[in-house]
Amino acid sequence: MKLILLLLFMPYSAKQDSIPKELLLYGENKQIPNVIKSNVLTALSHYPELKDANIEFVFKQKMKKSIMDAQPVFATLLKKKKNRKYRIRISALMTFTHTAIPIHQIPDSIMIGWIGHELGHIMDYEQRNFFSMVGFGISYLFSGKFIQKAERTADSFAVEHGLGYYIVETKYYILDNADLPQVYKDRIARLYLSPDDILEQVKKLEEKKEEGEL
Repeated sequence: MKLILLLLFMPYSAKQDSIPKELLLYGENKQIPNVIKSNVLTALSHYPELKDANIEFVFKQKMKKSIMDAQPVFATLLKKKKNRKYRIRISALMTFTHTAIPIHQIPDSIMIGWIGHELGHIMDYEQRNFFSMVGFGISYLFSGKFIQKAERTADSFAVEHGLGYYIVETKYYILDNADLPQVYKDRIARLYLSPDDILEQVKKLEEKKEEGEL
């Protein structure tokens, strides 16, 4: 475990040097581990509204139920929205039924889709005031229906921001992966938009663009 964490946090200048300059612009006010920096910046580039948002991406050794989650830093919720801080926690390991790999070893498109979904949550948070965020947190803890609504809202934000095909790839990676625990796959299928639902949203979005409505 210590070796894996060392690999995650060690300097990764070669990959950072290969990041296009236009993507680096989306790193302002962001704290991103170098080993996933390119993928995170690619996802962020689809959310120009979050360019100035303060977001920290951190690896965690152990996470319950999920591979990633996005949360506001509670102490900043009473501040103006422009001064809020958010944290996206990422499991250091992608755990399969019989083995595990460092999370940065999953395919790039899957990482981009996963991060894109979490940024969808932050888009949701950005529209909420302090009291709405407190209500969100309480409802997320105690209501399965609310969790489903919140997760599907995040998926929809990602689709609206041009990440639909990345999200579909991520869903298939999870749902069709025989090495992932079935209980985890069942949770994803129950709470999140299905690949077909996402493709339908993508289709409608593309039709609107063709008709000049967007």
